[in-house]
Amino acid sequence: MAKIMRVNMSDLKISVEEMPKEYQGLGGRGLTSVLISKEVPPTCHPLGEKNKLVFAAGSLSGTSAANNSRLSVGLKSPLTGGIKESNAGGTSAFKLGRLGLNIVVEGIRKDGKWYILHVTKEGGKLTPADEYQGLKNYELVKKLQSRFGEKVGILSIGPAGEMKLSTATIASTDTSGIPCRHAGRGGPGAVMGSKGLKAIVIDDTGAPGVPIAHMEKFREGAKKFAKAIQNHPLTGQGLKILGTNMLVNPLNAAGAYPTRNFREGTFEGVDKVSGEYMHEVITKRGGNPSHAGCTTCIIQCSNVYVDEKGEYITSSFEYETIWANGANLGISDLDTIARIDRLCDEYGIDTMEIGAAIGVAMDAGIKKFGDAKGAMELIEEVGKGTPLGRILGSGSWVTGKVFGIARVPAVKRQGMAAYEPRALHGMGVSYATSTMGADHTAGWVVNQNIAAMGGKLDPHKAEGQVDASRMVQILTAAMDCTGLCTFVNFPVGDVPEGGQGLMEMMSALYGVDMTFDNVVELGKMVLKTEREFNLAAGFTKADDRLPDFMIEEKIPPHNVSFTVPDKELDRFFEF
Repeated sequence: MAKIMRVNMSDLKISVEEMPKEYQGLGGRGLTSVLISKEVPPTCHPLGEKNKLVFAAGSLSGTSAANNSRLSVGLKSPLTGGIKESNAGGTSAFKLGRLGLNIVVEGIRKDGKWYILHVTKEGGKLTPADEYQGLKNYELVKKLQSRFGEKVGILSIGPAGEMKLSTATIASTDTSGIPCRHAGRGGPGAVMGSKGLKAIVIDDTGAPGVPIAHMEKFREGAKKFAKAIQNHPLTGQGLKILGTNMLVNPLNAAGAYPTRNFREGTFEGVDKVSGEYMHEVITKRGGNPSHAGCTTCIIQCSNVYVDEKGEYITSSFEYETIWANGANLGISDLDTIARIDRLCDEYGIDTMEIGAAIGVAMDAGIKKFGDAKGAMELIEEVGKGTPLGRILGSGSWVTGKVFGIARVPAVKRQGMAAYEPRALHGMGVSYATSTMGADHTAGWVVNQNIAAMGGKLDPHKAEGQVDASRMVQILTAAMDCTGLCTFVNFPVGDVPEGGQGLMEMMSALYGVDMTFDNVVELGKMVLKTEREFNLAAGFTKADDRLPDFMIEEKIPPHNVSFTVPDKELDRFFEF
């Protein structure tokens, strides 16, 4: 059974304990949310000593199951003020799973000194890291790999985390050792920075591996599960060829591709930012349009984007980042957007939240929509920690407040992702009701709202949207406990062999008979736990609302507003 490593940054003491009874059987988001709920006062300051930072591998992380490398990072968010599970890919979750460890970072440093946590099968060790202060993620990781070895997994913060900005991420190295995966949403990097922790280095050499009650049955289930992933058109073909940016054209065609701070639902420059065009550019320049950035990945939605000389710029260049710093800002220059992505990787900034903040700043006249050079300049302001940069680095809601802009596309102070909720009412419900703020991964119902993806719900009407979002959020919360990639939800839901394989793996892992009902109950428990924390932190039903302008303004080309009534949103948690 996995253990908990507690790292107290106040006195620099480390202890490893057996998993407490109330946490047994939980992994990923289930563990982070339950632990934060039980051990962190809901009204505490997110950057104070009472907050905790939890790194939890999923229950399947470290096994032979395909796509099991998602890491859950739990905290009270400095961005939203509520509970947060921020999710990252790469290699760290797999290594923690093999080591049988979850990490809880407690306390804070009050002397301004920095430390690195080195985790091995022997335990953990804190070493001084003042020499690394101020380093950006790429340079930092190179130095740490030179010191600890190239095969380690590294979780790190850049300058934004050191400044404790609410958009600060925790970078996670991918299979190539590059710090390009991020626990991005909600400001986890700021909490890591408040604790004086610059990086966590994870070495799973000689790790015992994950104990499995019935290994042969597990392997049989894993084979079925992998086969379903490979046979599904999305996970077996679409994502491998075009990456996550395959969504651009379908969303734009549906009038649901937010443009210029959510003023329009289509973007005139879509042909220059689409997945098809990106694939063409990467291939022509000698980059890699498809590779596995996360351990055990067989989907290969990642890519390596290079410049005209074939030199590396960024990886993985994905849908949300391209939208947030592209159409959202009126920018269609893919190379500029890629360089913005690289800057965000370096500084440790959430590409979605900073894109939302810059969109609000452009509305305020700080820069003009379409000003690609100006957008990069604003990102650099954040990295330098100038007064303007600190405002932008505090997120879209703070940016709107400072500059007197009411048009802020955020819920619970977290900026929205690349789905226009007026054109996709189901996503509007997910944005409004998610315990995480406007989080698209918490309840992705796009496929149920778009006919071209098999959807049967009218995306412009209220009927059925709350029920659809509720079920997806429940199942997503449960799947987030496993450490599996969110994309496997499609073969699990669409291919009988996928769901069967998952249940067989989970049953064999614990030596019990897992059913779909168990999955649903787990998801409900996680959501209720998160909801109760937020209510205790001061949230009310009024926080489960979209911005007023999305109800009052109709968005072209379909000229629709968000019409799901408040009373419908208020019944979301009736389960």
